[in-house]
Amino acid sequence: MTDFNTERFRYDGEKPLKIKKAPTKVDDLYEDDAHYEAILRQQASEIDKWQERMFAHNRYGLLTVFQALDAAGKDGTIQHVFTGTNPAGVRVYSFKRPTDQELDHDFLWRSWRELPERGMIGIFNRSYYEEVLVVKVHPEILTQSQRLPEKITEDLDKLFKHRYEAIRDMETFLHRNGFPTIKFYLHVSKKEQADRLIARIEDIEKNWKFEEGDVKERDFWDDYQDAYETCINETATDKAPWYVIPADDKKNMRLLVGRIIIDELKKLPIENPEPDEKRFKELQKLIAVIKAQ
Repeated sequence: MTDFNTERFRYDGEKPLKIKKAPTKVDDLYEDDAHYEAILRQQASEIDKWQERMFAHNRYGLLTVFQALDAAGKDGTIQHVFTGTNPAGVRVYSFKRPTDQELDHDFLWRSWRELPERGMIGIFNRSYYEEVLVVKVHPEILTQSQRLPEKITEDLDKLFKHRYEAIRDMETFLHRNGFPTIKFYLHVSKKEQADRLIARIEDIEKNWKFEEGDVKERDFWDDYQDAYETCINETATDKAPWYVIPADDKKNMRLLVGRIIIDELKKLPIENPEPDEKRFKELQKLIAVIKAQ
């Protein structure tokens, strides 16, 4: 059995993340493509089983958050990891640039609206964390575009401190109410990101995924690394841990994410409903009715 050792990627506030020391690639967890596909299918089956059990128990939900720089592989990871999971049991929401309506509310408002129900797995492709990442790298978004009271933006350090606190409070509140949160940062190297962006340009079928702004954002690479390091260290808790996943190999990345989701689902005190013998006997009588129809 492959030893994934996912604890080495887990940050729960006990140890600080030093992002420059965090690996973007690890030894392969699979022997070849066939072995990779076999592990992926097995993981998909397990996720589906545990989601169904969570749905039947109907006391818990799970929120998974995916954050990464451009071309790290968020979309593909979500697609491959959750292929095989009953689509009625998952909710995927991709957060884009805030709309006018969203800007007229606090920065967490649009995320609250998309949280999963009990029994469901919620998947956030980007999230409320953009509000302490992109806007930290580009503070003019806060001061010019987000319609915040002028006094709040006079001290941006204080503003971000309060946002980290609000996020921790939100995730603690969710956990207390039966909605644990798992957060993934897909950690890609600058060179690998460059190769993937070039591949998007060279492949006509992938041109739609390429945005000129992705190239401009590479100029802020170090700023983003600092923003992620600070963000993860400020918001990593035992109840809402971060997993910093090496993303240079997409197959390894997907297998690690799948394994972590299974392990976190297994931690929940969920079980199938106890059988009701009286109801079972009543249902047996309906078999004759169905056959006679």
